[in-house]
Amino acid sequence: MNALRTPDERFAGLPDFPFAPHYVEVDDDEGGQLRVHYLDEGRPDAPVLLLMHGEPSWCFLYRKMIPVLVDAGLRAVAPDLIGFGRSDKPDRQDDYTYARHVEWMRAALFARLDLGHLTLVGQDWGGLIGLRLVAENPDRFARVVAANTGLPTGDRKMSDAFLAWQRYSQETPVFHVGGIVKGGCTGDLKEEVVAAYDAPFPDDSFTAGARRFPMLVPTSPDDPAAPANRKAWTALTEWDKPLLTAFSDKDPVTAGFDRVLQEAVPGAKGRPHTVIEGAGHFLQEDKGEELARVVVDFVRTS
Repeated sequence: MNALRTPDERFAGLPDFPFAPHYVEVDDDEGGQLRVHYLDEGRPDAPVLLLMHGEPSWCFLYRKMIPVLVDAGLRAVAPDLIGFGRSDKPDRQDDYTYARHVEWMRAALFARLDLGHLTLVGQDWGGLIGLRLVAENPDRFARVVAANTGLPTGDRKMSDAFLAWQRYSQETPVFHVGGIVKGGCTGDLKEEVVAAYDAPFPDDSFTAGARRFPMLVPTSPDDPAAPANRKAWTALTEWDKPLLTAFSDKDPVTAGFDRVLQEAVPGAKGRPHTVIEGAGHFLQEDKGEELARVVVDFVRTS
């Protein structure tokens, strides 16, 4: 496996991002090692929030939330998935599988960092991977906040819009990550913010992971990830620890998945499920401080 590493200077001077980088290494599943980057803010002994980003962002997405969470006495750990942010980026799309993403995060968060009693905050692929970790490692988690995410099994037809997104990811000559994030927000992003989302990808050779993610979402019952996700759903239907949905009102990609989680997961019953108004798919960017306050209240009361 040939992995690229984004030069550090690409991350210099990012707006409202004063956080120090931290790293661990994990096995790449082919005999080598991959470096995983993560943020770690707050007291080491404080309750831990695991903030997981999705496609095609990185932990920069959580910069508005982290100060609110830390000020509330919590610890915020925000990893960059392999292929994103300051984490290493294998340069072939075939290097990336759903199973590998789960195992890379399991190794980084549990085997290397030994994190426990976690509150997962998962958005987009942060939920697709995070909910698998919850289902397969329930003793590591205390509660879940699901934000614009789900856990597809391929048993339901995906929307035409999503299938078009899959085609775009494979066919577009330039995969403009910053522009994609901007298009998934309701507010207008400043040029320096768009540039920060582009920072991990100096050229298209770094985007194999970002281009591959749409193709890894299970869209048919025989998808390679479908059996593991069905097994995860079986575990989630027995999950009685607290689960909160905090979806936005202007995300056509995940609309309705909040109700699926509310109805299927026992721990979601009777919770103060929240709709973040005026936010798009990337609600951490549009309404990060508001989402952070929702998370803080949930941790304090559950």
